[in-house]
Amino acid sequence: MTREVFMISGGYVFDPTNGISGQVRDLWVEGGKIIAPPTDPTVRPTRTLNAAGLVVMPGGVDMHCHIAGPKVNMARKMRPEEKRRAEPVYRTARSHSGTMGSVPSTFATGYKYIGLGYTTAFDAAVPALSARHAHEEFDDTPCIDKGFYVLMGNNHFVMQSIADKEPERLQAFVAWLLNSAKAYAAKLVNPGGVEVWKHHQGGNVTGLDDVVDHFNVTPRQIIREMAHAVDNLRLPHPVHIHCNNLGMPGNWTTTLESMKALEGHRGHLTHIQFHSYGGGDVDEESFCSQVAPLVDYVNAHPNVTVDVGQVLFGDTTSMTGDGPLGYYLSNVYGTKWFSADTEMESGCGIAPITYRNKSLIHSLQWAIGLEWYLMVQDPWRVVMSTDHPNGGSFLAYPQIIRLLMDRTYRQDVLKTVHPMVRERTSLADLDREYTLDEIAIITRAGPARILGLAHKGHLGPGADADITIYTPHENKEIMFELPRYVIKMGQILVEEGDLRADHLGKTLHVAPAYDVGIESRIAQWFEDCYSIRFRNYPVSDEYLRHPELVACLAKL
Repeated sequence: MTREVFMISGGYVFDPTNGISGQVRDLWVEGGKIIAPPTDPTVRPTRTLNAAGLVVMPGGVDMHCHIAGPKVNMARKMRPEEKRRAEPVYRTARSHSGTMGSVPSTFATGYKYIGLGYTTAFDAAVPALSARHAHEEFDDTPCIDKGFYVLMGNNHFVMQSIADKEPERLQAFVAWLLNSAKAYAAKLVNPGGVEVWKHHQGGNVTGLDDVVDHFNVTPRQIIREMAHAVDNLRLPHPVHIHCNNLGMPGNWTTTLESMKALEGHRGHLTHIQFHSYGGGDVDEESFCSQVAPLVDYVNAHPNVTVDVGQVLFGDTTSMTGDGPLGYYLSNVYGTKWFSADTEMESGCGIAPITYRNKSLIHSLQWAIGLEWYLMVQDPWRVVMSTDHPNGGSFLAYPQIIRLLMDRTYRQDVLKTVHPMVRERTSLADLDREYTLDEIAIITRAGPARILGLAHKGHLGPGADADITIYTPHENKEIMFELPRYVIKMGQILVEEGDLRADHLGKTLHVAPAYDVGIESRIAQWFEDCYSIRFRNYPVSDEYLRHPELVACLAKL
């Protein structure tokens, strides 16, 4: 029987994981996977794609975005004005129609990600109680592989286990919750602070040693004990942390303490730009960048990784599991606002927002994000993100790439923002320009490594045949916004912006082992506290049409 072998020939391959930097290589694909070039001279490719003169990279991996689940769906409903003015995605023979705006529909999300050269994306904040909703939306999001992180930083069972000093119980519950939700990683959002908000309207924690009422635990304890549990379970991705005091002047000290609270355990701090602010009062007089001391800590501590949460100017929608933050933003901007509590688990806040380049605060946020990219020494430990849609749309990634690769362009844009940015950040003095290798790291190889996805982010044998091929261009924004080809599992899905084939990606999740004896205790907790029965809570295996179980680490 003839082997179905696909060859991509003669492209300039950028594959940092395997030490390949712009070398002319052939890639061989079989059964949706990259394979080693056949040694048997009789093996001929059944089809060939000539990539001569083109740039070949692995498919992009967005490790932090908001694309599914109840908060995303509510944000779509909150922004009808965006839907009316945004250009729609029209139905074709191979696609469904979809709506755009800062919170695209499920169909538009899948088509726009794949059209940008991204083949995998992770929603960053889903309550376990709403996991079914997220999986249903994943089943409606075409083209890309998906996964999500389940919220645990304000979960009552988590906090009670920490308060009772029962780390084994905490570890078993974390594993049970990941299994039940069919989730990929553990997420902490404003640990302890959302619970305080739910008990006292307008309440929050302000420091890592504030005590959460009733449970008598602190954010520091939650971070430390959850990081310890995640490492003991040997999960592929570290605990994923949205720090306390997001967006507040002077919050850099809280961020630094959060890094220290890991006590050497792995931790990924997300949308770090929003947590890197100096100043004391909630005004413009003292607001400034404090990236330097945080970068120094990250550079010196390999257990910490970050993604940026870059701000781009324009209209967008803030959505977060950080309920008090959503309320704060609605008061600052005078916009409509939505808040929700999820029983014993989490909260949610949604508010429209507009970032203006003449605003000092917004200009500083824009510059602080770029400082992070340019000041972290090791590109493997900083990941491109906009915290879509909080800082801006994922569709802005090509613009960020140009800002990083072209210092002249960066300086030109800097001239258009508030002039005080030059005094309150170091951006004007940063001459670094990213290379194509480094772009491949922060958008592909790095996030795949941090996520523990051995089959993503590279082009070596055994990797998923997720490949993006670009036409070189002096203007890197033009180069990266419209790939020549996007290949998913060895199939050409996109050619110069046109969708060529249907595809529904996999749902990536983990299933760590745990002591099933914990279930009787959890069941009693459900009977006492929840509005849902214990037996109805877990998402069954049959619920996922295209699941892929990702193994936990053999060793740390």
